[in-house]
Amino acid sequence: MTRIVLVTGGSTGLGKAVAARFRADGDTVVITGRDADRLARTAAEIDARPIVCDATDPQQVARLAGELGPELDVLVNMAGGNTDFDESDQALSPLEQVAAGWRANLEANLLSAVLTTTAVLDKLRPGGTIVNIGSIAAEHAGFSYGAAKAALHAWNAGLSAEVGPKGLTANLVAPGYIAETEFFKGNLSEQRIAELVKATHNGRAGHPSDIAETTYFLASAGARHITGQTLHVNGGAFTTR
Repeated sequence: MTRIVLVTGGSTGLGKAVAARFRADGDTVVITGRDADRLARTAAEIDARPIVCDATDPQQVARLAGELGPELDVLVNMAGGNTDFDESDQALSPLEQVAAGWRANLEANLLSAVLTTTAVLDKLRPGGTIVNIGSIAAEHAGFSYGAAKAALHAWNAGLSAEVGPKGLTANLVAPGYIAETEFFKGNLSEQRIAELVKATHNGRAGHPSDIAETTYFLASAGARHITGQTLHVNGGAFTTR
């Protein structure tokens, strides 16, 4: 059966890789993003349906839900990113800048997933899957991005309990350092990249396909008894017991 898959933040990087993986299997894929032109280019490239949406905006998310149609099988909450890499408003006082920075990361990485999931939850058919995209940064949550992702990890566990009786699973994929994306916006030095790679057990950076394949697996029949979990995809840079 052809599935209907929604990937938020699907126009670039990991979102694009995940969307392309589902589309390669013949699934119907909807991707969202804020940049209409870039979204349209990606949709044409991977043969997906584009819907412009800022996942932090309740009105836009409600409109997205209305345009999706009545049924959905897979939701991938990819929209987000470290907003600390964006320019701050220098007109704000130091404390106002802190408040604005924390709000921005919480909205981008937590609220976006909560709003989207809430808006489309009733569309998900039994046997469906929700995959949230977290980060290894949640394990070192002393800054706003890490704290926002840590909150997403915790929320995912509660979400699993909520949706389990509906025949749905909810899991979270936590990437480590992934090369070949625009995530760091040029803010990562070669020395820091080398340190991140050295921290792995297998001596390499992650690739978008690593996240795409893990996400795809979590939506497969073989993962029906996996729910409420955080799956770390980081080459051993962070390990669990």
